[in-house]
Amino acid sequence: MEFFKVLTESPKGKFYRAGKIRTKTGDIETPIFMPVGTAGSVKSVLPDRLNDIGASIILGNTYHLFLRPGLDIIKKAGSLHDFISWRKPILTDSGGFQIFSLGNNAKVSDKGVEFKSHIDGSKFFMTPESVVDIQNIFDSDIQMVLDNFASFPSTDEENIKSMKLTSEWALRARNRFIETNKHNAQFGIVQGGLNTELREESLGKLKEIGFEGYAVGGLSVGESREEFERIVSFIVPKMEAKKPRYLMGSGTPEEILFAVEHGIDMFDCVMPTRNARNGTLFTRSGKLSIKNSMYKEDMSPLDKDCDCYTCRNFSRAYLRHLFISKEINSAVLNSIHNLHFYLDFMEQIRYSIKLGMFEEFKNNFLKKFNKGE
Repeated sequence: MEFFKVLTESPKGKFYRAGKIRTKTGDIETPIFMPVGTAGSVKSVLPDRLNDIGASIILGNTYHLFLRPGLDIIKKAGSLHDFISWRKPILTDSGGFQIFSLGNNAKVSDKGVEFKSHIDGSKFFMTPESVVDIQNIFDSDIQMVLDNFASFPSTDEENIKSMKLTSEWALRARNRFIETNKHNAQFGIVQGGLNTELREESLGKLKEIGFEGYAVGGLSVGESREEFERIVSFIVPKMEAKKPRYLMGSGTPEEILFAVEHGIDMFDCVMPTRNARNGTLFTRSGKLSIKNSMYKEDMSPLDKDCDCYTCRNFSRAYLRHLFISKEINSAVLNSIHNLHFYLDFMEQIRYSIKLGMFEEFKNNFLKKFNKGE
């Protein structure tokens, strides 16, 4: 079974494309956005509703799932798919970013990383090999290798150390994966901070190792828009054209359009659900803060151009009432809408690429989105 195939290529000199990833639990049309289910649950949204709004893959986090509920429970369930009742593809991040964000509670060595649980302070040690073993128990369709993230801002010295360690760990993770897994896929992660030479060196080392796909890590961590675009436009076109390309943790519509234009196929971000819980909603005419008093008596739908469950059934006035009243259904209905917005947005991107009209779609979308209401 061919893991990835480009179905529609861009015109000469361009990099955007539409494709398909094939896994044992289902196909994924790209470019795609993956809702984030860090602990095995996309916050406020049940699996059947995720199906209804068109999610074809979700993301889980190895660090969080390893700590709670723990490997024994997931193993007893059969797999992460069985445990969370999600029958479609799952990508699991290695948890590297979460571990290194613990600061003084994590100690990195060539062998791996020792860290204290943020839950109860218990000590654990993870290696590139053990992270593969954990994800094998999950039976996640796409596994990310353990990488080393240099915090932002970082010096070239820190980025060199991070990049070299990530490369060494990637080789060890790949060897373990080849020995133990014949059914799923594994992605390497490009590091190097904002240094283009280090980014290119990191990618070169990963290509030598060979993975089913490649990811860009270490962005959307506080860098400027100009720095983000400089790195994406430099490194993504150099990634293998016949393999899927994943931009980790980036998620504004503007970032997605820019990255798709330069060849990215996969995205994830907590922004749709986190913003939903905070009352910020995405519409075709820009972002909207539902807590605003101007919506108190507004009986119109949240977005007249949206056909999600929320927009079909409820008014802005009701959604504001739920938010102000701190009702649980506020997070539920807002999250359904924001995720539908993102998944529909990606579907429109794929359609525009297939029609040869991506650049026209991008310009029209941004003109309306940035105009606001």
